[in-house]
Amino acid sequence: MEKLSDRLVSWASLIDDKTVEQARTSSTMPFIYPHLALMPDAHLGLGATVGSVIPTLGAIIPAAVGVDIGCGMIAVQTQFTASDLPADRRAVREQIERAIPLSAGKQNRKVVATAAPRIAELEALAEAKGFDPSTYAGNWREQLGSLGSGNHFIEVSLDERDDVWLFLHSGSRGVGNRIAQHHIKVAQRLAKQFWIDLPDPDLAYLVEGTPEFTRYIRELRWAQHFALLNREEMMDRVIRQVSEWVGTPVEERERINCHHNFTESEEHFGKRVWVSRKGAIQADAGRLGLIPGSMGTASYVVEGLGDPMSLNSSPHGAGRTFSRTKARQTFTHEQLREAMTGIEFRDTDAFIDEIPQAYKPIDQVMADAASLVRVRHTLRQIVNVKGN
Repeated sequence: MEKLSDRLVSWASLIDDKTVEQARTSSTMPFIYPHLALMPDAHLGLGATVGSVIPTLGAIIPAAVGVDIGCGMIAVQTQFTASDLPADRRAVREQIERAIPLSAGKQNRKVVATAAPRIAELEALAEAKGFDPSTYAGNWREQLGSLGSGNHFIEVSLDERDDVWLFLHSGSRGVGNRIAQHHIKVAQRLAKQFWIDLPDPDLAYLVEGTPEFTRYIRELRWAQHFALLNREEMMDRVIRQVSEWVGTPVEERERINCHHNFTESEEHFGKRVWVSRKGAIQADAGRLGLIPGSMGTASYVVEGLGDPMSLNSSPHGAGRTFSRTKARQTFTHEQLREAMTGIEFRDTDAFIDEIPQAYKPIDQVMADAASLVRVRHTLRQIVNVKGN
């Protein structure tokens, strides 16, 4: 851990000057307490750095939570080992691709039976919180159970003992994005209204105790729960497809579901603060979490060590070093194929911007995180499903 200033600490050994400067700017906001923590995977983001932990007193910066509210990971350890799996891995990839819409939720034509109780739960929660998600996205119900594009994925993986794990990354989809965008604009409007001088418009904040803050927290928590249930729904579908592929029902040995774009009220350094983790997982001592690598590299099941300076946090993944545009200009389809050797995936140049070389080396990220988490399992992919 390196102390970059009185209000900025970092675990990142691989980080560029622009990212450090962005984090330094965020750390100057007067309500940061006690300091902003940069995770090993930190890289430039909107307003606030992706891979940062931002504790605040009496205020929240909506852009510091991110626009994919509740984005995170879910993993299930099965009873299978590598020897139990059929040789035809393409079959299960295609089965999963048919069972789960891989991009926009509008590709869901109906609410499937397994999703119905989860939607009912979300409807009741929204009613209790006094808002209608349909004002943000009329098709939010159909979005439940859709993966999304970019770095979202579904994987079948093997751990160090060749035990089979199912791994999935997704968030709150279009409805969560629209909730986030709305409140970012509200915060920016209030900053202009009250002549608040901000170092970056995306650092606009909402003040605790105001109606705008209260509404944001209510809708944020709903979107976080949507994201959690969205992952649960997709994982249940993946389990059904794997069960059919192997010819034996999946027995769950362990299920872990964790956010890495979210806000919670927590106590740190003697004060109750709002902790916004934008690309970071909660890593209290003993808490299980998930840290995926990039496409084609290792992922990790971890146990938190409760490092107080990190505000009990750890990285959420590898962290980009190339923008999507730059990656497409730099790397080739053939390099992607080489990186995915031995892994069943949809072989298309659409995924060049997700090539491992566009990310930090996950082994270095995990080395930097040695004081934050303990590795319980190291996973290697054998089947990869990406969003359109």
